[in-house]
Amino acid sequence: MKKLLSILFVLLAFIQSAYAQSSALKPYQKGDWKTVTKSYAGQPIVIHFWGVTCSPCAKEMPLWGKFLSQNKNAKIIFIQVDDVPSESASKMLTVANVNPVGNYTLASPFDDALRYEIDPKWRGETPMTLLIDKNGKVIRKTGSMDFEKLKQWYAIGA
Repeated sequence: MKKLLSILFVLLAFIQSAYAQSSALKPYQKGDWKTVTKSYAGQPIVIHFWGVTCSPCAKEMPLWGKFLSQNKNAKIIFIQVDDVPSESASKMLTVANVNPVGNYTLASPFDDALRYEIDPKWRGETPMTLLIDKNGKVIRKTGSMDFEKLKQWYAIGA
């Protein structure tokens, strides 16, 4: 019985560790912008910048989850820009039915150099979304997303 309990304990610890690793957000830092965008070259991608402490971001996050569940082929990357523990961001995404895997949270404070790398005109306001079509043309949307327009953007082939 003792041996069975020990095995069960080890198994549960392993499962918990695997779950924690699979739900972890990737650290986003200076220099990552080119890597992120290059990996999606030639295909439409949406990159959404948000923050755990941003009230409009929190309000609309479940709508992102709903959009993703209804548009399975949509490629959307979420980058969390607040100085908060990654667990907080991961939990917020999970509650909104957005899988944290493949998404990002800042590894260091969100400074001017990091923002400039993404968009020289951006001052860091959230939520902010970049729609990048298959030809690399960028549309910047500051504020809450109009999900009908986003659906149309994907429908026309982005």
